[in-house]
Amino acid sequence: MTEWSYTVRIWAIRKRPYRKPYQLRWQVGTQPHAESFLTSGLAESRKAELVTAARAGEAFDVESGLPKSMVKQAKDITFYQHARNYMELKWDDAPGKTRVGLAEAMATVTVALVKDTKGMPDARVARRALYGWAFNKNLWDAEPPDDVRRVLDWYAKKSLPVSALAEAPTVRKALNACARRLDGKTSAASVIHRKRAVFHQALEIAVEDGLLKENSLHKLRWSPPEQVEDELDPECVPDPEMAAALLDAVAEQGKRGRHLRAFFACLYYSGARPAEIVGLGRDDVRLPRHGWGNLRLSETRPRAGRSWTDSGEAHDRKGLKHRPRKAVRWVPIPPELVAILRWHVTVYGYAPDGRLFRTARGGMIQESGYGEVWRRAREAVLSPDELKTKLAKRPYDLRHAAVSTWLSSGVEPQLVAHRAGQSVAVLFRFYAKFLKGGDDEANAKISARLAQRRATF
Repeated sequence: MTEWSYTVRIWAIRKRPYRKPYQLRWQVGTQPHAESFLTSGLAESRKAELVTAARAGEAFDVESGLPKSMVKQAKDITFYQHARNYMELKWDDAPGKTRVGLAEAMATVTVALVKDTKGMPDARVARRALYGWAFNKNLWDAEPPDDVRRVLDWYAKKSLPVSALAEAPTVRKALNACARRLDGKTSAASVIHRKRAVFHQALEIAVEDGLLKENSLHKLRWSPPEQVEDELDPECVPDPEMAAALLDAVAEQGKRGRHLRAFFACLYYSGARPAEIVGLGRDDVRLPRHGWGNLRLSETRPRAGRSWTDSGEAHDRKGLKHRPRKAVRWVPIPPELVAILRWHVTVYGYAPDGRLFRTARGGMIQESGYGEVWRRAREAVLSPDELKTKLAKRPYDLRHAAVSTWLSSGVEPQLVAHRAGQSVAVLFRFYAKFLKGGDDEANAKISARLAQRRATF
């Protein structure tokens, strides 16, 4: 706890036969302090600062002997350094994918918080250097390339002090950067929310460290650019016939496509996320000869990159999204998927560690590999006009197709949400357009129920 005092005594400068001969002595409370200088001018300048602060009624820190204004200035650091400190603080407890998100947010804000733009590196180059080196703790002991070093040196020199974030215009500049992509277009609502949350937490840490008196975000009125409704666009969701055609087209894309057909089928028939399926193993599937089977989902394997994980593997190991680390989700799968998986196991077997899906060398399948297969399958099935749309643009759209099919089939939303591994609130918000259909059928059901009631009177 800092102890402050308004009792200050400052003595005359004295000269002594030392390397720094001019000594300034003063006392705060009962604590004596001294500082030596090479020249009398420097000593007189420091004395004038202390006298001015004392006459202005500033409190002095008993331990350091400095007035409050100078204590604050001495503690101040650049936002670039604070961002690195923040990454170091968060690193050990964060999984690889989270580290990537934190680094992206810090890089975005750091680019915006500079004293001036003289000699400023290109924005894309700066983002890569900051994201890939400055805020990746795993690379701090490595020597960056010369071009990266020049970028980092520039930001270390030009970065604004953290104290500047006490001013609303500076904070607003950072928030505006969070809302824009490098091409100037508005970022997705989820990206803006994530980057703002990271920036907010970094400011909270600055308050805890005594670099800021308060978090300026709490009193700032700022709204992100207008966003499209937070709903799934039906245009991107394939219907069951289209989904089946795409799965067949995947199998026609050579050896890799035949191997990946079961992977894509899991996304469509179980509604699972890709990261929940890439590590699916022998003990995670129940494949009876007849009827429905089950998938046991217990972890996600998101790809973060080798430099972001503690294991050095490209894929991290995490629990299910928004669930406790050891949570397990059992998902019933229809006979169609059971048959596909039984064929897959018969033809390809399992990897040595029990995984169903792997690369030719036995590694984890990656977005770059299965994304290329999906692109070719889409080209084989869709018309030229459909290819220009968002229809089935990403493999993830198979999950959307599964959930929307369940909802349109009349499955209870609570059960759909459980199988999809999300909350009912998120289900209603994200798939709202698919919940609005079927008015005629709903009206008929209500009328029939009311008719039964009228008949009892």
